[in-house]
Amino acid sequence: MARDLLSTPDATDRPRDVAVSDTWLSTENHLVALARRASRLPRLWLTLVVGTAMIVLGALLFGLPVFLATYALTGQPPRSWSESFADSAVRSGLYQTVALVVSFAGVYVIVWVWLRWYERRPFWTVGFERDGAIRKALRGGVVGLLMLGGAVALMAAVGYAAPEDGPPQLQGPPAVPGVLIALLGWAVQGPAEELVCRGWMLPVLAARYRLWVGVLVSSVFFAVFHGVNPNLTPIAGLNLVLYGVFAALYALREGGLWGIGAQHAAWNWAQGNLFGLEVSGIEPAGGMLINLMETGPDEVTGGAFGPEGGLAITLVLLAGIVVLLAVDRSGVAPSRTGSFEA
Repeated sequence: MARDLLSTPDATDRPRDVAVSDTWLSTENHLVALARRASRLPRLWLTLVVGTAMIVLGALLFGLPVFLATYALTGQPPRSWSESFADSAVRSGLYQTVALVVSFAGVYVIVWVWLRWYERRPFWTVGFERDGAIRKALRGGVVGLLMLGGAVALMAAVGYAAPEDGPPQLQGPPAVPGVLIALLGWAVQGPAEELVCRGWMLPVLAARYRLWVGVLVSSVFFAVFHGVNPNLTPIAGLNLVLYGVFAALYALREGGLWGIGAQHAAWNWAQGNLFGLEVSGIEPAGGMLINLMETGPDEVTGGAFGPEGGLAITLVLLAGIVVLLAVDRSGVAPSRTGSFEA
């Protein structure tokens, strides 16, 4: 199973329909070609049903047993513990990390089972090839930090973000251990969402139908399952779709999932634990390096939903999409694995 999860195929094991010079915006994209290794691909309706099941059952697989066990032992639901941990960045960070891990680790298992049982292809074919994994992940993490930091910089430049006083043990240098611990949880959560939406749904639909179908459906699906988050606004919904489009283009451009998975994790970590802002309507735990608050109109800053609900993020995402598309027009061609190479 270990080799099946992360091993990279040799030259004879790669799909023959991946051409070195093919454009990345076509069904010959490397990520789409990997999906064609499946013995069978689900139709659109089944893809949506299975995608929902991957997220819901994935959350229940480990989350429900942990919830029941902690409730049986303490008489209180795990969420109530967060209040007692609020005086410590380390304990708060550990709580958030455990919550994210038990909520999203099961997603990887459910996807693996589906690929093994129905599509009959290895897990690495969702874009987790070993070649260049560290380099792509590091690059994706930097992209995530720069994009979210750019949005916060836009807000600060127009006077819509300012420092906020908070518990001293939860901000600045004293919070560093908790902030780093919290990153581990985001490193499980972000890639799990990308696994379902960009590693599986996008290429499966692109391989069976058209590339634009995969991009559109996976982006809307991503936005819809975030619709249960608190304080959702129309701008937040638009930004969730735009993020889905950006993530789809990034995954296609790279031909894999390492980069966008790391970008997603760094993006969420920067919102919550670097700048102290809400992450998709949810207040993060684990402390923050810089404690900021939104001081401008919610339409720009996102208000209670966090930066993802504001026009600052809209501009950053549109810029990211334009950059990804412009790279192709400038004559940069994808390599055989679809990475950003001239």
